[in-house]
Amino acid sequence: MRPRLSNSTAAILDYCTQFVQFALPQQCLLCTAPAPLRPLCDPCHAQLPHLAGARCPQCATPTTLGRLCGACIAHPPAFATATAAYQYAWPLAPLIQQFKYAGNLALAPMLAQALCAAHPPRVDLIIPMPLGPARLRERGFNQALELARVAGALTHTPVHANACRRVDDRVPQAMLPWRERAKNIRGAFVYDADLTGLSIAIVDDVMTTGATLNELARTLRKAGASEVHAWVVARTLKKD
Repeated sequence: MRPRLSNSTAAILDYCTQFVQFALPQQCLLCTAPAPLRPLCDPCHAQLPHLAGARCPQCATPTTLGRLCGACIAHPPAFATATAAYQYAWPLAPLIQQFKYAGNLALAPMLAQALCAAHPPRVDLIIPMPLGPARLRERGFNQALELARVAGALTHTPVHANACRRVDDRVPQAMLPWRERAKNIRGAFVYDADLTGLSIAIVDDVMTTGATLNELARTLRKAGASEVHAWVVARTLKKD
């Protein structure tokens, strides 16, 4: 098992590891073709499922002419907008799983660059989605923080990793039916910083129902944030 390097005390080693991975000859993670400059070869990178077309400006789900969707009209989320680069689908899904669960941190720059290329709104501060204490100890790193570091550097926006925290570990949202996720995540976050008057971006890897993002956005609004935006790599689209 390779060491986990992305805790705050080992950030320099993280980036050294990523530099070595990029400096040495590599193979594409999907097809094993030569890919010396990034984790994917050009043809596989071109196959990634970009989230194209008109979308609800608040939750990024496809809508006619880019209007607000019915769900956001009926139950407005606490975040003002959602920006997503991709649809959470093949062949992106296994890459995010490698990044998130197998600790392939070399994927963070590619994913964060795609997010920034989707033109998220300018904000004053970036806050990564917190992990629960036990899950952070088990995984050894927070994938949202890895994305936030790169996104912050690319957009020249400060990142505050300790502005809020998740107070406990609950059943993972991915293991629950969509209708039960909002209840499961309620009260999961507390804030530890005064965010009065600041516009905030929450950075995360995947948005499914938006329940976790909504709960964190509610917490940040209580901390004084003037508005909150969701920046995510991928959006899960509900199948008809």
